[in-house]
Amino acid sequence: MCDDLRDLGMRERKTKSLAVPNIPRKFFPDFIRGYFDGDGNVWVGYVHKDKATRLLVIRIVFTSCSMVFLETIKKRLEDLDLYGGVLSKGKGNYYRLTHSIHSSLKLYNFMYNQRVSGGKSLFLIRKRRIFERYIKKCGRSSTG
Repeated sequence: MCDDLRDLGMRERKTKSLAVPNIPRKFFPDFIRGYFDGDGNVWVGYVHKDKATRLLVIRIVFTSCSMVFLETIKKRLEDLDLYGGVLSKGKGNYYRLTHSIHSSLKLYNFMYNQRVSGGKSLFLIRKRRIFERYIKKCGRSSTG
């Protein structure tokens, strides 16, 4: 298994040198969902709370100590017409790739509604449920 991971581009002691493995396009939604489940976050809340009209938003954040890793993720997603991510430096020794409402919903569809023929998807139910509650509450489409 270690040799297989090395063949895909994974390296030991990868904290700051993490590279996106060479994953075939059809498996990329599974990779993104797995990375999201491990080092991602989904948040729902109101913005503009102090104004007359509050806005309920959803955000996805991917976190890594490697800016290059997140830049590569962003580029690969853009190659699949999934635009909208913003890269930023965190307060500590980490970086974030943040997606807001429209791109978060497109990523939800990408991560959870793509199926490899005959395959079942693995995912953290608690994270998927956050998307589903947001979509139900706002009456939004997950396809953007």
